[in-house]
Amino acid sequence: MEIRPYQDQDKNAVVALWNECGLVVPQNDPVKDIERKLEVDPDLFLIGLDGEELVATVMGGYEGHRGWINYLAVKPSQQRVGYGRRIMAAVETSLAQRGCPKINLQVRSSNTAVIEFYQSIGYGDDKVVGLGKRLEHD
Repeated sequence: MEIRPYQDQDKNAVVALWNECGLVVPQNDPVKDIERKLEVDPDLFLIGLDGEELVATVMGGYEGHRGWINYLAVKPSQQRVGYGRRIMAAVETSLAQRGCPKINLQVRSSNTAVIEFYQSIGYGDDKVVGLGKRLEHD
């Protein structure tokens, strides 16, 4: 898998992958999320290609205190071959190079398979409650 930063021509394939992976929810417009990400650290928005096919994505973020992971997706037919681990390693390296000391992410508690994946690559439950507030409604 080749990993590179997102480019504008990737948009339709990225949104299709996110839909296929069940990451698109009514309160988040994926196109707006892409546009927002391109305004802040666009080089932390990575995609993975198997030949010409987009098979993975991850959005990293860093605000000077903590890193964040969003939109990790691996095409269902390509899961369990190491693509998730590889794209996560790439974004973790980029965050570490910026001086990021810790990465946070959120997973729906019902998504046990994804929780197990993150645990297998070293992430643990920080025993915190994630809260959110929408400032803009998509």
